[in-house]
Amino acid sequence: MTTDYIVQKHPNHSVQNGGINPDEYDENSTSRLFERQRIKGLSDEREAVQRKTFTKWVNSHLMRIRFGIRDLYIDLQDGRVLIKLLEILSGDRLPRPSRGKMRIHCLENVEKALLFLREEKRVHLENMGAHDIVDGNPTLTLGLIWTIILRFQIQDIDAGIPEEEGERRSAKDALLLWCQMKTAEYKNVQVKNFTTSWRDGLAFNAIIHKHRPDLIPYEQLSKATPVHNLNNSFLTAEKKLGIDQLLEAQDVDVEDPDEKSIITYVVSYYHYFSRIRSETVASKRIGKAIDFATDTDRMVHQYDTLASQLLQWIERKIVVLNERNFANSLHGVQQDLIQFNVYRTNEKPPRFAEKGNLEMLLFAIHSRMRANNQIPYTPEEGKLLSNINNAWDNLERCEHERELAIREELIRQERLEQLARRFDRKSAMRETWLTENQKLVRSDNFGSELAHVEAAAKKHEAIETDIFAYEERVTATVLVCDELQAENYHDIERIKSRKDNVLYLWEVLLDMLKSRRFRLEKSLNLHRVFRDMNFILDEMDEFKVRLLNEDYGNHLMSVEDLLQKHNLLEADIALEGERVANIAEQAEEYLKDDGSHYLPCEPQVIDDRVTHVHAAYAELQKLAVERRRLLEESKKLWQFFWEMAEEENWIKEKVQIISAGDIGRDLTTVHFLINKHRLLEDEITAHAAELEDQYGVGEDLIANDHPGSPKIRDRINEVRQMWSRLLELAELRRRRLQEVTDYFRFLADCEDVDGWMEDVGRLVNSDDVGKDESGVDSLLRKHGVVVEDLKHNRVAVDELHALADQLGDTDREAPATRKRLSEVDRNYEDLLERSRAREQRLLDAKALFRLYNEADAVESWIDGKEGFLETLEVSEDIDELEIVYHRFRTFEKELDNNADRVETVNDLSRQLLNIPHPNSDEIEARQQRLNDRWDKLKRNADMKLKNINATYKFKSYIIECTETSSWIKEKTRIIKETEDLGNDLSGVIALQRRLTGMERDVASIQTKLDALQKDAGQIGAEHPELSEDIRHKFDDITDTWIELRATLKDRDAALGESGNLQRFLRDLDDFQKWLTDTTTKVASADMPENLQEAEELLASNIHIKENIDGYADDFDKMMDMGHKVTEGQDDTQYVFLKQDWMGWTRGGTIWAQCGTTDNSSSVNLTATNCLFGTPNRLTCY
Repeated sequence: MTTDYIVQKHPNHSVQNGGINPDEYDENSTSRLFERQRIKGLSDEREAVQRKTFTKWVNSHLMRIRFGIRDLYIDLQDGRVLIKLLEILSGDRLPRPSRGKMRIHCLENVEKALLFLREEKRVHLENMGAHDIVDGNPTLTLGLIWTIILRFQIQDIDAGIPEEEGERRSAKDALLLWCQMKTAEYKNVQVKNFTTSWRDGLAFNAIIHKHRPDLIPYEQLSKATPVHNLNNSFLTAEKKLGIDQLLEAQDVDVEDPDEKSIITYVVSYYHYFSRIRSETVASKRIGKAIDFATDTDRMVHQYDTLASQLLQWIERKIVVLNERNFANSLHGVQQDLIQFNVYRTNEKPPRFAEKGNLEMLLFAIHSRMRANNQIPYTPEEGKLLSNINNAWDNLERCEHERELAIREELIRQERLEQLARRFDRKSAMRETWLTENQKLVRSDNFGSELAHVEAAAKKHEAIETDIFAYEERVTATVLVCDELQAENYHDIERIKSRKDNVLYLWEVLLDMLKSRRFRLEKSLNLHRVFRDMNFILDEMDEFKVRLLNEDYGNHLMSVEDLLQKHNLLEADIALEGERVANIAEQAEEYLKDDGSHYLPCEPQVIDDRVTHVHAAYAELQKLAVERRRLLEESKKLWQFFWEMAEEENWIKEKVQIISAGDIGRDLTTVHFLINKHRLLEDEITAHAAELEDQYGVGEDLIANDHPGSPKIRDRINEVRQMWSRLLELAELRRRRLQEVTDYFRFLADCEDVDGWMEDVGRLVNSDDVGKDESGVDSLLRKHGVVVEDLKHNRVAVDELHALADQLGDTDREAPATRKRLSEVDRNYEDLLERSRAREQRLLDAKALFRLYNEADAVESWIDGKEGFLETLEVSEDIDELEIVYHRFRTFEKELDNNADRVETVNDLSRQLLNIPHPNSDEIEARQQRLNDRWDKLKRNADMKLKNINATYKFKSYIIECTETSSWIKEKTRIIKETEDLGNDLSGVIALQRRLTGMERDVASIQTKLDALQKDAGQIGAEHPELSEDIRHKFDDITDTWIELRATLKDRDAALGESGNLQRFLRDLDDFQKWLTDTTTKVASADMPENLQEAEELLASNIHIKENIDGYADDFDKMMDMGHKVTEGQDDTQYVFLKQDWMGWTRGGTIWAQCGTTDNSSSVNLTATNCLFGTPNRLTCY
């Protein structure tokens, strides 16, 4: 297709002087209008056919749910029909459609259907949205239905011919191949496409005849009757095969049938006959499978019967084998073992053979079914081979267990017989031993002395040890009996009777032994009581000697020692009394009858000994009471003197404490001394009551006429004088400690202020300025808190002066106090100065860190972008080159943004260098490094941009050269195609139109070539390395251009014979264009609203009239040429041409009327009709 150019012609152009302007090409020429109308008609016709076919196709599927549509564009707008159609085709369940009828509901339903196609079925829907379907867009609606047909009807088509390796056949090609295979043997049928190959209808009939020869007499069909053929195939397919008629004969019997409609209909044939073929092949296999299945069922029944019988026998036999009721004798168990051996040798082997036959039978059944592609037979639950094997394993296990049980029972019976014989032997031995020992324990000869009784006791213990050791043997005999009873021995009653006799003899022996032990112990205990009475009497004689001592002490400690000893003696006497009572009680126990009727001694002997012990103890108690009385009186005297001495010592101690000169070193020690003094005062106050009590004790002794009364009075007066002195000293010390407290509080406050200033001083003297900008900000915030604290604590310094004025007379005027206040004031002012210096250091550090942060950020960005520039490759592909160009533009924007950050770094550097900063050298080096890297990055970016621009210009130039070359070749082809046109009027007119447009295109091509040559010079000058490739490319275009000019020149020479006609038609065409423009101006119906507009409109009409007069000579010459061209020609086209251009002569008359009126609407309308009449009729040429 050629490119159209519209260029306006100058109104004063003369037909004779210039001819046709090659730069002007009219889009409203006759050929162009005809071509567009034909294309529009064909497009509408194709759309109508597709609309009708697709509507029928949709209804053919919707009829399954008793539904249908009438208008494809309207009925699909709500989306519900579309969802139903997709559910029928796919078999899937789509989301439920919305019930509303508003546009939003329709869009939602259509979007659900499109989403199902895109995501579930992977269908690519390009440039299609839900709004297109809802708006009823014909093109996109038909495109959507065609896409659905491709996906669900055509995509899975397989022609049945294997594809070559690496080749992938499309569904359309597969369908075309299937049609070619089915119609290969039919004459006059050549299916090459889905358009013209189906026009005569023979292809449709051939496909039906191939599968159903009985339905169509193909030999009677003729290629000359396409409509009959088409109707015959359509009706036969619909009535006999049930294939819906989607096409009409008149839609197919056209010059260019619609491909999509035919494919849609042919796919129905493919699916129908493919289904029929699969059903036929399946039916042939049924008969063969019936016999095979019958034999298999018989074998299955046989397996089921044999398996049931074997399982029943196994169950019965397991019950028998699980029985454990053996005979309770050795002979009976031996008989059970014989019967078990008979089962294993005679009954079990045949059943084992049956089990093997079952396995072979099931294997044969499975082999037959697998050979027939059937699901292998699975026996019903309980009859599987695994069940049979498990049952047989259970039988084997039960058999093994029964064998073990019989053999265990046999061993058990043999062991029981041995146990019974051993029990009889041991029972006889136990009975003899027990009888002999009963005779031994009946003797009671113990003796009359304690030593004799103790010897008899030792002998009895030996007898008991021997008898108790024999208990294990008796127990062993009982255990043997119990074992025989537990094992259910058949003669257990005899065994139990003998065991009871042995146990009886054993119990009798134990009772006799226990009774003899009781008598022996009673006699032994009585003789021990008599021995204890003798020991008590000896101890009481010793106590009596100690109580008769006349030593009562010569001082308090000796008296207390004697009292303590007397207390111990009284405790021993009390303990001795308890022993006397216990021994008497023990002796009286032997006077009572305990039921045994055994008395180890005469009762009178026991009474005499108890009476003697009680009398000796009563005498001892009287002596102890008298000695205690005398010791207590001695203690009171010496206790008073000791207490007075203690009080005197206590008072001296407190006086020494109060008289000490220690008033403390600081406030803490002073408070400690004050608290200590308060405790001392409290102690003195509390001790006064104790001292009064001691005075009372002395007064009581004096009142009782104690022999030491004078000494007691002197001692009391002496202690009273010492107590008064102690009270006076305590009051003086209390007042002095209070004054010292105020002084040390003043010093403590000074120390607190100094400590606070020292802490703050460490903060303001710190060299820590942080490691980064955030650290400096944190330190600045902390320093601000310190500054506020300094201002707040000024009040504390002032309070120190007020506190010094309140001190006592001695401390207030002391030099140390005034010196201390001066030191506090001096330290506070020094701290303020250091705080201001610290704040300035932090601000300088913050500026430095900000500089480093900005520099690091910029250098990090430069690192990334240097790698970006290195990896940014200039591609040979123009599209990729544009992407690279856009990426580079983005990089340039980032470069501009970071330029501000570089400027910020430079400003901070200058700011820090203007002051004496300690890191000046490092700051200057960092600034220089950043600027060097920044300049290097900009240079690299400029070089990369220059390279990209050069490559882009070169590639664009190559593309333009290629397009221009294709354009020239296309024009050459069009010129060559004009050789087929005739020399008649129609051919000359057509040729003239083409050559006129070609001349304009040739002028445009020449302009394009000039521009390309200029661009080639510029690119070659900027990039010499590309000049050779550019020159070769331009030389190729020049050769093509020379070929076009030669072809056009040859064609112009061929038209020399019809030159007059050609020039006349060209002039006529130019005059038509001028006349169209002029009539547009003349036909204007604008009426002036004032005088100025009327004058302007009249001047315009005059100008138009002058323009028309200027064309008068050209018009006359054109009329003369028309007479010459049409003279003597009787062809109808010449006749029409003459009639049309003769109508132009009326134009001058109409204009005369226009010039003599006042621009009335009626005259303008008449002129317009006259001027437009002929051109409109001429357009048909």
